[in-house]
Amino acid sequence: MSHTTPAEGIIRSCAASDFARMLALINDAAEAYRGVIPVDCWHEPYMPAHQLADEIAAGISFAGCTREERLIGVMGAQPVQDVMLIRHAYVSPLVQRQGVGSALLQHLRGQTQRPILIGTWAAASWAIRFYERHGFCVIQGAAKNALLKRYWTVPDRQIETSVVLADARWRAG
Repeated sequence: MSHTTPAEGIIRSCAASDFARMLALINDAAEAYRGVIPVDCWHEPYMPAHQLADEIAAGISFAGCTREERLIGVMGAQPVQDVMLIRHAYVSPLVQRQGVGSALLQHLRGQTQRPILIGTWAAASWAIRFYERHGFCVIQGAAKNALLKRYWTVPDRQIETSVVLADARWRAG
C-alpha cells in the first residue's frame, strides 16, 4: 500500500530490493549524530549492512518515502509484546524539514492500535523536539531504563545515553 504525502513523495513499504538504498540513506542521515552522541557510541559506518539485516530479521518493517524514484526517508516499526516501537527514522539531509519524517510517522501511526514507544539518543535534541511536536512525551529515569530493557535489545551504554518517548495511548494505559 502506498500514498502520496504532503511532501510530494510516495510512502510505501520497503522491499528487499530497497536494502542498499536504505542502508546508504541511514548512514548519510546518521552523520547528524557524529560529534553529538557519545564518542564511544559512534562507529563507522553508523549502521553496517549486517546490523540492518539483523534488524529486519528481528521484525522491523520499514516504510519509505520516495520522490522521483529516489528513497528520501525511512522509518521502521517493530511490534514487541504489547507495543509498537518506532525504530531507525532517517530522512535525507537534502530534504529535511519538508514533512517527510512527519508523513512517515503519520503513516506508521495509522498502521497500529498499539501504544507507540520511540527510543532515541538523549543528545539528539532535534529528534526529541520532532517527536514532542507530534504528541510524544519524554520518559526519563528509572521508568525509561525499565522500558529500554523490556522492549529493546540495546547495550547498557545505549540505555544510559538514550531517552524514550511515548504516545498518548501508552500514557493512558
